[in-house]
Amino acid sequence: MTTPSARPGARRSRLAVLAGLAVLASGVTGMPSAGAESAGGRQPVIGKPSLDLRGCARIEKSLPALSDWPRIDSRIKRNPLDERRIAKIVSGMTLAEKVGQMTQPEIAAITPEEVGQYAIGSVLNGGGSWPGRDKHAAPKAWLDLADAYWDASVATRTKIPVIWGIDAVHGNNNVYGATIFPHNVGLGAAQDPCLIRDIGAATARQIRATGQDWAFAPTLAVVRDDRWGRTYEGFSEDPRIVRAYGYEAVKGLQGGHPLRIGSSGVIATAKHFIGDGGTVKGVDQGINPSSEAEMINMHGQGYYGALAAGSQTVMVSFNSWTNEELGISEGKLHGSKRALSDILKGKMGFDGVVVSDWNGIGQVAGCTNASCPQAINAGIDVVMVPNDWKAFIANTIAQVESGEIPMARIDDAVTRILRVKLRAGVLDGRKPSKRAHAGSAGALEDRRLAREAVRKSQVLLKNNGKVLPLARNSKVLVVGKSADSLQNQTGGWSLTWQGTGNTNADFPNGTTILGGLKEALGEANVTFSETADGVDPAAFDAVIAVIGETPYAEGVGDLARRSLEAAKIYPGDLAVLDKVKGKGAPVVTVYVTGRPLWVNKELNRSDAFVVAWLPGTEGGGVADLLVRGRHHQGYTGRLPYSWPKTACQTPLNAGDEGYDPLFPLGYGLRSGQASSIGTLDETAPEFGCGSTGGGGEASEDLEIFNRTDVAPYKSFIGSAENWGGTEIGPDGQAAHAEINVVQSDVNVQQDGLKATWTGTGPAQIYLQNPAGGTDLRGYLNSDAALVFDTVVHQAPAARTVISTHCVYPCLAEVVATSLFAGLPAGTKSTVKIPVSCFAAGGLDLENVNTPFLVYTEGAFSASFANVRWVPKAAADPDARKCSDLS
Repeated sequence: MTTPSARPGARRSRLAVLAGLAVLASGVTGMPSAGAESAGGRQPVIGKPSLDLRGCARIEKSLPALSDWPRIDSRIKRNPLDERRIAKIVSGMTLAEKVGQMTQPEIAAITPEEVGQYAIGSVLNGGGSWPGRDKHAAPKAWLDLADAYWDASVATRTKIPVIWGIDAVHGNNNVYGATIFPHNVGLGAAQDPCLIRDIGAATARQIRATGQDWAFAPTLAVVRDDRWGRTYEGFSEDPRIVRAYGYEAVKGLQGGHPLRIGSSGVIATAKHFIGDGGTVKGVDQGINPSSEAEMINMHGQGYYGALAAGSQTVMVSFNSWTNEELGISEGKLHGSKRALSDILKGKMGFDGVVVSDWNGIGQVAGCTNASCPQAINAGIDVVMVPNDWKAFIANTIAQVESGEIPMARIDDAVTRILRVKLRAGVLDGRKPSKRAHAGSAGALEDRRLAREAVRKSQVLLKNNGKVLPLARNSKVLVVGKSADSLQNQTGGWSLTWQGTGNTNADFPNGTTILGGLKEALGEANVTFSETADGVDPAAFDAVIAVIGETPYAEGVGDLARRSLEAAKIYPGDLAVLDKVKGKGAPVVTVYVTGRPLWVNKELNRSDAFVVAWLPGTEGGGVADLLVRGRHHQGYTGRLPYSWPKTACQTPLNAGDEGYDPLFPLGYGLRSGQASSIGTLDETAPEFGCGSTGGGGEASEDLEIFNRTDVAPYKSFIGSAENWGGTEIGPDGQAAHAEINVVQSDVNVQQDGLKATWTGTGPAQIYLQNPAGGTDLRGYLNSDAALVFDTVVHQAPAARTVISTHCVYPCLAEVVATSLFAGLPAGTKSTVKIPVSCFAAGGLDLENVNTPFLVYTEGAFSASFANVRWVPKAAADPDARKCSDLS
């Protein structure tokens, strides 16, 4: 019998984590002793890894503890003939041509003619950006645009071809009709580096089919807090897996040529350098406080594998690296010379291109999206400036001419860019439509490989009574919101950035889990009822409930209130399980998710429980393992992340002090294997982790809006047209005659709501819990403030208030006309209003349903982002005084 408890001795200190991790054959974790460094204390050198019997990188039993950043022996070596050729080209280029090579606009913001006019070196398309803004653009449309950019670039004086980068993070996921593979979290469960190599190669063929040159993948985050909304982009919390996978992902993407990128390969990107998976509380783009030893031995491991495989580009991370107690004050890594030049290019010896992330330079202190000499001087070679690229070019040229950016730094950047283009075969290559796999519908699809990946990635957590696998003649009832949803199966970064707004029709070559079950059991044996209404479970041999997370991507996926409780995030799932549990048929739950969540309630209502992660477009791979004989090996996946025992048990990582998960890292039952899981504790904090009601003090932020609505809050507009409230849609848009709202950029891409009052009548934008009020007295007790980021586009022309409601007509407000009028136009400001101001105005904090509302009676325009209640913030020096808001 297998139990979900860790074996004795699994608890270790943080130093043991740095020494390395070992996964025993049983699948239960243990900690090895530290390995030796290079003899004599010299700088370590890391190159080709040890290989398994199939010739792929081995997931090592342990990793040696390093005292310094290692030098990486890359598979792709520098060629003196190439270097002389590159130097000659650079010496003949003008400053404008050099800066053009360093500039990367978004395809929606630049024409082919402008690529030639400004000697642009690369373009990109973000998630949810397609040729002609057509979500269903055919491969030919992608190729035609790629050719047009290429033609314009080679018609310039220098004749240097442009390259196109794309977020192909689980297949060429922006392209209609392409096979979408499981997200990295599922692949981490497979523990199969050869599979990663094969998926990388298949993704490269898909990219070649549509004419791009450069994949912004793989993500090499070692995720330490599963509240992070990008957890599913990381392979594992275990750096051993990330290191082996980093090597094979790059090898697969770039091809097997020993000296350069292969003819069927594309340029790979090791991202995001460094420590994006280690931020405090899992906050996207937040602060990583790791020591240098932790960065070297934990967060650096994936880069050692990827760079040894020859990755030609590294993308910088949005996060900061700061720990005042340890004397680390790098701040935003986009501006860190220590990280990018001294460590990555210097100690590690990386000779490829360092590329920024989307408008990442604008987050460096003293910079904007269009101007950041600090970032270029820090070591960034290609700057991703999606929309402000013309201003960036003008500013950068002026900064070089003034001496603020040394010409030597520009020459180094352009040398690196040309080096990568030469190694990729671009300098001497043909236009995109004439290359291998161009326009190939077959190259876009690899359903067999994707289905294999789905099978290998699933983890069986519970199998009471050996319910699984089901007999091939079973008659089943299928329930749950994700059973027939390719949108939920594919998750974020799937056709659209957040993965939202899709239907099954948007994935013409995909199969849902429901479709896979019908294929496995026969349509006559499968009945589907999403909500389980009006059906009798007792009439079936088994109920299969397909539930879990809905799509999200960076930022939006960060968990609110710091709780991992699935039942609070997706309450409808529990309602469905309650309808079928104990009704005469065993319940098999298939959980679609991008991370471990606290699912004790769901587990208690399930006889068997399978984690399918985010399987992509091949839902048939899930059915293959549910039904006997569909796949002889059955369940082989093992948890790449530790699974929490309580709703607030995060961070939770093998080797941490007090490590006590429900299921440890590496856990996974095999087909036909029973488990002895009894009834689990369902106790959860009423107010979320760190929050209290009544007389206690709140200790965690109450997030209300963070790039999107944070459950249970939803965003609305109200006016005479509908004072009851019109919900702002998932596209961030809503409109009345008096007010309209669209998405906007405040801190990062599309993180805000831009509200424009037309002046034709009073109107408001607000965030409300439709279910009713919540006891938020803990925030008053902790001297909290309502905090939000805002950009004023047009100052208010009439009386404007900020208000909070305790179920209308119970409310309190402060006058904000002068506040908004006094903020600098067009620039982000952070506003902090003490909660005590609202309490003094009569707010019943025991029943708050609308924690943020802005109302005005005249013309006004402003963007709002990152709305939250923050404990202790009322005491901040920049917090507003209540007396000034009357």
